[in-house]
Amino acid sequence: MTLREVVTRVVALVAESTVLERDVRDDAAREGRLLVAGVLALSPGGLAQRLMVEPGLRPGEAEAIERALHRRLRGEPLAYAVGSAPFRELVLQVDRRVLIPRPETEVVVGEALRLTALRPGGVAVDIGTGSGAIALALATEGQFDEVLATDVSADALEVAAGNAQRLLRSAHAPVRFRLGADLAPLEGVRARVIVSNPPYIAYEDAEALPRSVRDWEPPVALFAAERGMARYHALLVGAQERLEPGGVLVLELDARRAAETAQIAVRQGFDDVRVVQDYSGRDRVLTARAPGA
Repeated sequence: MTLREVVTRVVALVAESTVLERDVRDDAAREGRLLVAGVLALSPGGLAQRLMVEPGLRPGEAEAIERALHRRLRGEPLAYAVGSAPFRELVLQVDRRVLIPRPETEVVVGEALRLTALRPGGVAVDIGTGSGAIALALATEGQFDEVLATDVSADALEVAAGNAQRLLRSAHAPVRFRLGADLAPLEGVRARVIVSNPPYIAYEDAEALPRSVRDWEPPVALFAAERGMARYHALLVGAQERLEPGGVLVLELDARRAAETAQIAVRQGFDDVRVVQDYSGRDRVLTARAPGA
């Protein structure tokens, strides 16, 4: 089979699936091309170019696409099926041990970089690093002396460390990893910026999630107690002790509880508390500054 014939077959099988969500089936052409591109380590544009200039398949490519397609048709998320996910300037290896990086989290990184752009140096912290997406983006795009990435899951840290080993050759800062929950791994640290995409889905909301999220992604990275607010409370109550004077806290938000989270930040004495919207216009990022700048 030619590469074009393989793409056509993948698209057709995605469209005919009885397992995948309707929105995926309705956009089967996009889904199928993303799957093939992901397996071949190409961007969508790179796949289009290869279809024009190299119609044949290289050894092993058909088998690799078939394996990924089989996994996707079982309902496995696309990123897990192909083993990778894009994030800002990076392509991260991901599997079921870590949350799949989302585009809205790119906005979180953008705010952290914007708020620290005027002065190089200092320590950046990523709490709940998962695949390492935030930490590695800060290390490659920022001007920090060091990035510290933490997670409560040793399995997640293994994935993040593997991504760091592959991707940090051109980084501005080294990345260190620590195991632990919330602020506990930051003993002795005074950070210039603390960034986190904490778990914020309430346990009672689990049934409303898409199957591709609820049935596949790690619960420890999705769910939190207290209506999804437990991790926000833990971070906002203790973050000032781990920030430099004038240091910045940047959190990804549950849009439904953005105002409530911002109110907690104000009550904890943070300055310049702001809520920033994501690409879809949802309240997605909390930024707050420790007093003493």
